[in-house]
Amino acid sequence: MIEVLEGDKRPVAAVADHDEVRDVRRVEVLSDKTISMRMLFDPGHSLEERILREQFGY
Repeated sequence: MIEVLEGDKRPVAAVADHDEVRDVRRVEVLSDKTISMRMLFDPGHSLEERILREQFGY
C-alpha cells in the first residue's frame, strides 16, 4: 500500500490500464491469482530490438 503525505500541497494521480484517478490519498495494489498469462521468449530477438521495430518501424 502507498499512502500520500501532504496531498493538499502536492496532488497525486494514479494511472492503471489507461484509467487515471486524481487527488489520490492511498493506493493499494492487489494481484488476481485467477488470471494466468503465458509469456514467450524468442532468444533471437531482444526486447530493445522489438521496441525499436514497433515504435519506429526499424
